[in-house]
Amino acid sequence: MKDYHKLSDIQADLNAGSINCVSLVEDYLKRIDENQDLNAFVDVYAHDARARATVIDAKIKHGTAGKLAGMVIGIKDNIVYKDHPVSAASKILDGFQSLFSATVVERLLEEDAIIIGRLNCDEFAMGSSNRFSKYGAVKNPLDKDRVAGGSSGGSAAAVSAGLCLASLGSDTGGSIRQPASFTGIYGFKPTYGRISRHGLIAFASSFDQIGPFARSAEDISTLYEVMAGPDNFDNTLSKQEVKKASEAELPKKLRIAYFKDALESEKLDPKVREESERIIKELEEQGHEVKGIDFPFLDTMVPVYYILTTAEASSNLARYDGIHFGYRSENAHDLESTYKLSRTEGFGPEVKRRILLGTFVLSSGYYDAYYGKAQKARRLVQDKTNEIFEDFDLIFSPTTPHTAFRIDQVESDPTQMYLEDIFTVHANITGCPSISLPLAKHENGLPLGMQFTAQRFKEAELLAFAQTLVHN
Repeated sequence: MKDYHKLSDIQADLNAGSINCVSLVEDYLKRIDENQDLNAFVDVYAHDARARATVIDAKIKHGTAGKLAGMVIGIKDNIVYKDHPVSAASKILDGFQSLFSATVVERLLEEDAIIIGRLNCDEFAMGSSNRFSKYGAVKNPLDKDRVAGGSSGGSAAAVSAGLCLASLGSDTGGSIRQPASFTGIYGFKPTYGRISRHGLIAFASSFDQIGPFARSAEDISTLYEVMAGPDNFDNTLSKQEVKKASEAELPKKLRIAYFKDALESEKLDPKVREESERIIKELEEQGHEVKGIDFPFLDTMVPVYYILTTAEASSNLARYDGIHFGYRSENAHDLESTYKLSRTEGFGPEVKRRILLGTFVLSSGYYDAYYGKAQKARRLVQDKTNEIFEDFDLIFSPTTPHTAFRIDQVESDPTQMYLEDIFTVHANITGCPSISLPLAKHENGLPLGMQFTAQRFKEAELLAFAQTLVHN
């Protein structure tokens, strides 16, 4: 069977009768089985997928199929699906099965998507390498000695390897865009408050956002339009109309900014700088205005992000106590030891590190010095970004400071890994939509994602622009 890159090609063949959903699912199941060494899937819903494929084939025959008929999709292991296990890649959720489906899952199923399994990730979505998982590291399909990125590494690897057409991830500080860059696919984080977080296991509630991975900008737009919009189960959602990318009116000449300090930084891989400059030149040749600007908070954003997200993680993860559900230590003998031992044994090292950091910044005597100041700094970043969007349509940067690194790379200082988010956290701090596009390649043969960020709720314009850059 063909290696399909976009839904429209699948649906053309479905309508022509040259394939059907059953054969499509069987082909994906075969590929998943042949690529188990990638460690992308932690659970494959073979029976469910086959049963749904049969139903959807009948719908196609009768002309009643939804807009996602033929879309075989995987979901990150922190998005719940009724009557299916979910663990956020953590021992603390051993044996837990969801009693309901996330809003995004329900919306995909309503449009006849086929969910083929759940995908590996960093524990509780905390990490930039997908090495912090109870299931082990995810391998990059383009070089199996390297990481697929994180935290949504399984979601990115599965799409890149053709194990499903698309997947869902979550992005708290770059967890969709960074692995998309590392694996050479598209990854999109919508505006905060655009897609329901109901059914997403929380890491940092004011930053988390569900978004899609795909092999075409066209499919990213389709999935976004299906999932976005108000939901009674999530009162942080905007009531603004969800506009389609096809309805966006783009000026022929866009004004695009980039942060000069970011591209001139000594920490940036020289080839990443060179490729970024090439993209800037191409944009100018297409008639767009591209201008380097000063952004005084570049060095502030990563500390702000980690202070605020670890504080929220400390609060959100307090519910995992060994009492109500999930893992309980066999060595516990009373209430206090149940709490202590279950959490000590159930959480991995990176989650414990962030809980400790978050508890510290929220503690008496330190709250104002750290958490309070970080919130004020977040407001400054947001205000400055709003100023930029008064003069510019988009902000451009490389998605990551380098290509995928080796799985066995050892970090003597754990905080060094936090610098992976240097270009991506801006969109999460401000709540802006941002997309990573596979526009470049490093001299080492690995892909380099290029990132474009738009003003809040300007997804349609951003996605329409993305489709002009790459011919799908």
